[in-house]
Amino acid sequence: MTTSDRVKIYTDGACSGNPGPGGWAAILSFRGSEKEISGGEAHTTNNRMELRAAIESLKSLKRDCPVDLYTDSQYVRQGITSWMANWKRRGWRTADNKPVKNEDLWRDLEAVTARHEVAWHWVKGHADDPTNIRVDELAVAAMKPFKQLAKDAAQS
Repeated sequence: MTTSDRVKIYTDGACSGNPGPGGWAAILSFRGSEKEISGGEAHTTNNRMELRAAIESLKSLKRDCPVDLYTDSQYVRQGITSWMANWKRRGWRTADNKPVKNEDLWRDLEAVTARHEVAWHWVKGHADDPTNIRVDELAVAAMKPFKQLAKDAAQS
């Protein structure tokens, strides 16, 4: 399989306050075509938006395929590649016997990942990677309507 047969996905999440209004975004690339997707929530956390970006990007794929997924979130990459097996073995509990935060989204990510052959890559955030910079801008933009709603509600 050549590199051109793999879908390349960059994901990011953003949050104003933690918790607060948040946005997520993804850029999907395949054989020279690119697609941007994004969304947000009124009350969320940065980690939830990072997870949502990965989930929604993988859900948006029309068929099972090999994927290179790039994230600047060690929480997401480590969670799916290293921590999840132990969480599941312990009944979705952490090593210190606390409930796993964001279990609902981890379960969703596990389910949607199972459809694909995903290679997880970490990229340093806010550095020199132009696609990571662009996906961050999209996540921040996706958060703005929810940020304005929160501002309007506070003024009411």
